[in-house]
Amino acid sequence: MLLTTTPSVEGKKIVKYVGLVTGETIIGANIFKDLFAGITDIVGGRSSSYERVLREGKDTALNEMQQYAAALGANAIVGIDLDYETVGSGGSMLMVSANGTAVILEDL
Repeated sequence: MLLTTTPSVEGKKIVKYVGLVTGETIIGANIFKDLFAGITDIVGGRSSSYERVLREGKDTALNEMQQYAAALGANAIVGIDLDYETVGSGGSMLMVSANGTAVILEDL
């Protein structure tokens, strides 16, 4: 299935708009990730543990959205938007939501 943030696919005609599809996930960060991120914050550098959580959240939300679109008979999702929010007490959890328009493209 083709996934894109653009509203159309160059060289392909959208034959049918199937509908809005979404995928969501909420992932908790644990105390060890917080501890190592704090150390990284003090000494500088990137926090690979948090980067993995962000990537995992994005992938899970996109996969869920893709499964929903496939169940509707779509072969592509256009206009994808990803949103990231912290939720829970002290922002201890990450919510990732993905939404887009499921479509059927010609000859994909």
